Amino acid sequence: MTNEFKRALINIDYTHDFVAADGALTCGEPGQAIEEDIVRITREFIQNGEYVVFAVDLHKMGDTLHPETKLFPPHNIEGTEGRRLYGALEGLYQAHSTEANVYWMDKTRYSAFAGTDLELQLRARGITELHLVGVCTDICVLHTAVDAYNKGFSLVIHEGAVASFDQEGHAWALRHFKGSLGATVR
Repeated sequence: MTNEFKRALINIDYTHDFVAADGALTCGEPGQAIEEDIVRITREFIQNGEYVVFAVDLHKMGDTLHPETKLFPPHNIEGTEGRRLYGALEGLYQAHSTEANVYWMDKTRYSAFAGTDLELQLRARGITELHLVGVCTDICVLHTAVDAYNKGFSLVIHEGAVASFDQEGHAWALRHFKGSLGATVR
């Protein structure tokens, strides 16, 4: 396996709390409906030896200073089942978690770039094109895409592998990716 990756997959927040019917901040059926596509795309990237980042929201119980505390109920709390990847993606991750091209990254803000080493990891590998999948289209996927655009990465959004609990926001974000960020929407 080589360290010369040119594209990477960023798998954003596809966790129990964001997808399962009983998740703390679930997008429910829209999120569940994309499971097959997310697993297929993630498997393809892993098997091709391409860099795959699992960018997973992390919150601490009782953190009153985090800005999301005023906006959303507690979710993706450290050490809870809510932070586990949803469905078949969990098994796929577990089967490949020790491979050099698979990277788990905790994030504490909407964007996977905010306060993390994501850009360093991508630049070290010569990656220029980012493929985004996950939830929520109009929150964490969108903020990650905007930061990636501002950092000069090319973007591919997999339409069948993003979802939100806000269908109007989802549709707007898909248009924004293409019209304002120059992303390819597949």
